[in-house]
Amino acid sequence: MPPRIIDPRIKIRHIACFLEVARLRSVVNAAHALNISQPAATKTVQELEEVLGAALFDRSRRRLALTAFGDVFYRYASASIASLRQGIDAAQGAQEAAVIKIGALPSVSARILPEAVRQHCRAEAGVNTRIITGPNGYLLSLLRTGDVDLVIGRMAEPEVMLGLHFEHLYSERVVLAVRPDHPLLAARNFELGMIAHYQRLMPTPGSVIRPLVQRLLLASGVSIHGEEIETVSNAFGRAYVRQSDAVWFISEGVVALDVAENYLALLPVDMSETQGPVGFTMRAENGPGPALAAFMQTVRDVAAELRTRA
Repeated sequence: MPPRIIDPRIKIRHIACFLEVARLRSVVNAAHALNISQPAATKTVQELEEVLGAALFDRSRRRLALTAFGDVFYRYASASIASLRQGIDAAQGAQEAAVIKIGALPSVSARILPEAVRQHCRAEAGVNTRIITGPNGYLLSLLRTGDVDLVIGRMAEPEVMLGLHFEHLYSERVVLAVRPDHPLLAARNFELGMIAHYQRLMPTPGSVIRPLVQRLLLASGVSIHGEEIETVSNAFGRAYVRQSDAVWFISEGVVALDVAENYLALLPVDMSETQGPVGFTMRAENGPGPALAAFMQTVRDVAAELRTRA
């Protein structure tokens, strides 16, 4: 029996546009990213929905959300594009230098990645490393489409890990960072509720650590509707905290070096409830090639050294 042929009306442009709209949850932003007009992007998605015979997006919300059908289609469509990218890269491998594309969350970028990349570049001449940073959801979308080969960071929630594989490297907590001469550092019997009168720097909605921080605040009787600045910018967080009385909820790895060099300090509060696994996230159906496998082993070695020092 001959293999079932994909409907010839479905083109690569349909899949590419659908994946970009799903990633950005906006037709306008997707059109801008793809360098096409908004009407063209809208028409492309509608054409794909007509061919598939089902709606891909729930348009009743302020921001687009995938329907149940769209979510299933997204996982397979992104995997197919990722496989196609890998095939093209493999075919061109003899002509181009090997490139490994790493998606890294900020805590990893600041803590273990610099040493891992330094060691890898010294040991693997001729292999270029591309580091892409950003929030977890963004990096996982790049992983599904093959725009990155590997994501290093906190494990995502189970519902978004379908089709992905996680390898644990070490555990990390969220900490509360302040400037070294912050008034709360001198407080007797410090407890978390004392931050209620201070401005807070918070992880943005959708970040992996946001729910952990909110649960901790609620459990400590601290209003989650206090004066907040939401940011994913570590550069802004460092600069703002050092020149204000704000307190910063941030993954420990982001500020570990700042604390060691006395540029920042940690408030003495038990943050063990925010502990979570950090490691590799990869597409489940694809094993790493030689260059990526060598890099992953270097990261494992650096992470092992970190655990030994902890």
